[in-house]
Amino acid sequence: MRTHPVALVPGILLMSVLDAQAGERDYLLTPVPFHAVRIDDAFWSPRLETNRKTTIPFAFEQCEKTGRISNFDKAAGKLDGEYAGYFFNDSDVYKVIEGASHSLRLHPDPQLESYLDRLIEKIAAAQEKDGYLNAYYTVAEPDRKWTDLRNRHELYCAGHLFEAAVAHHQATGKRALLEVAIRFADHIDALFGPGRRRGVPGHPEIEIGLVKLYRLTGEKRYLDLARFFLEQRGRGDGRELYGDYSQDHKPVVEQDEAVGHAVRAAYLYSGMADVAALTGQGGYLEALDALWENVVSKKLYITGGIGASRQSEAFGNAYDLPNKSAYAETCAAIANALWNHRMLLSRADARYADVLERVLYNGFLAGVSLSGDRFFYPNPLAADGVTGFNYGDTQRAAWFKCACCPVNVTRFVPSIGGFVYARRERAIYVNLFVAGEATIPLKDNSVRIRQETGYPWSGHIKMTVHPRTAGEFELNIRIPGWANGVPLPGGLYSYLDDHLERAALTVNGEPFAANPHNGYARIKRVWQGGDVIELDLPMPVRRVIAHSKLKANAGRVALVRGPLVYCVEAVDHDGRVHDLVLPDEARLITESRPDLLGGITVIRAAGSAARRTTKETPGGAATEPADLVAIPYYAWNHRGAGEMTVWLPRVRPERDGPPRTRGRE
Repeated sequence: MRTHPVALVPGILLMSVLDAQAGERDYLLTPVPFHAVRIDDAFWSPRLETNRKTTIPFAFEQCEKTGRISNFDKAAGKLDGEYAGYFFNDSDVYKVIEGASHSLRLHPDPQLESYLDRLIEKIAAAQEKDGYLNAYYTVAEPDRKWTDLRNRHELYCAGHLFEAAVAHHQATGKRALLEVAIRFADHIDALFGPGRRRGVPGHPEIEIGLVKLYRLTGEKRYLDLARFFLEQRGRGDGRELYGDYSQDHKPVVEQDEAVGHAVRAAYLYSGMADVAALTGQGGYLEALDALWENVVSKKLYITGGIGASRQSEAFGNAYDLPNKSAYAETCAAIANALWNHRMLLSRADARYADVLERVLYNGFLAGVSLSGDRFFYPNPLAADGVTGFNYGDTQRAAWFKCACCPVNVTRFVPSIGGFVYARRERAIYVNLFVAGEATIPLKDNSVRIRQETGYPWSGHIKMTVHPRTAGEFELNIRIPGWANGVPLPGGLYSYLDDHLERAALTVNGEPFAANPHNGYARIKRVWQGGDVIELDLPMPVRRVIAHSKLKANAGRVALVRGPLVYCVEAVDHDGRVHDLVLPDEARLITESRPDLLGGITVIRAAGSAARRTTKETPGGAATEPADLVAIPYYAWNHRGAGEMTVWLPRVRPERDGPPRTRGRE
């Protein structure tokens, strides 16, 4: 076994996963890691606490009940019985360990740490003498290891183990899980690589895990192995290609259209970005630019969701974005956020943060209930209240046989603080607006920034700057595209109405021209302790229409306010929403409802409801006034099953649906 020492202060890792400079080359921007950002935010703080107190313990409980954890005891020979569940169930346990470790880094918890110690002992006991670790194969098919890389997820599980091990080591300083991960990584490295075995994972993920392990240990073999798996993709040369479902149809540098399984794709793109940043691998960023343009211009839901096809959890054809049958998996939203964050670090361009933000507040957040123990797997943009779109359920479910989405939530939520800030030598980038505080190291200085804001309900953001010593540096503040007339980059969506008010920026009370460069207002000056920047982002309700080729939304309009997408739900409309019409001339009014759904701002409008042709209106269709109430999309389905839609007709359809009745039908 080869071990790789890491310099530690007890309980504190001296390098963060993306902040560690294992070599000279890296991302253009360095993110300020989540554990260095103290979130004190009325919107996000309760969600972090819910994840810590409810979602993580609940996920561990479910992993125990469903046999995911006892599988390791069976693999270790400590328990008799058959392997329980899917062959990739190890990865679910690893994801929750990662989430728990992130949570520990933000909020020490001796009881949780002790639980992890015992769980890690079970995992270590299941590891075979040569370093191999996969409970399914050890228990169920010991003679078939590495025989089905396309379908059986051995490398995928390994990648999540590596991510969990790095996170646990960072949080606790303990090496138990890290040593397990190193042994397994060394085992894989001895099998795969130039002059050894060839092949690629059917489900990308190990590339991300290997890069994190490289950053922590400095062991370049891990980075080389990640690059090897990427370079082998799409190259036959004696092996059968998996096809576009697994993004194995072309070499990665030749891929320019997002195809196949959406989660696999975005994990692949994230791994490509990591390897490109650390190696300068030729063509990777250019390919990622083309893939990103393809997604945002043809295959991105207004919520930030990706993967339209329910049948294959995959990207559909260009402009094929159905609403009711939308898949838009919660895991895909998380993967899309991870990819866009890496693109932001690569290019220092705020349009990637625009997509990231849209995912955070909509496509991802809808996937977990306010209580933290109910989940969506798919995230449709319309529902009839009858069809069990959530794997047989019309509401969020407590768990799934394939539980990738709930466990992914546990690790993603505590990491959100790591998206807020980034830095260069003498420059700070403010990417998201989240109340709290961070101390950001710069060359020859460090800067403490405090944000105060009621975002996303309010567009007012106050930032107080405290450099360690007065000095010159840049502060780059993102001006969201939605505040400058662009709902999302790519041109797939546009505002129906003109709005002339733009963002306003002041420094110590003096107006500052917010002329964004790459989406950022650049303020370069000599900063003094206590300097104050105030940003006011206009937050009117905006009507959004879709590209004419997006047929599912022809003649329809969606409502957005700031980063939030809105929907209408049956419970607010006498049990029906699919006969509602929102005329272009209807006035849109906002109303704060602190008593509703954890505290939200609703949108009200005077719309109409369609009717069938009646004897009184021969040859025509009737409508009657209807009060429309729209809520944030993330908050839907908390008050029972029922109809919901994001996109509303702008005019009465020629053929009306069934008569509208009072109450639910």
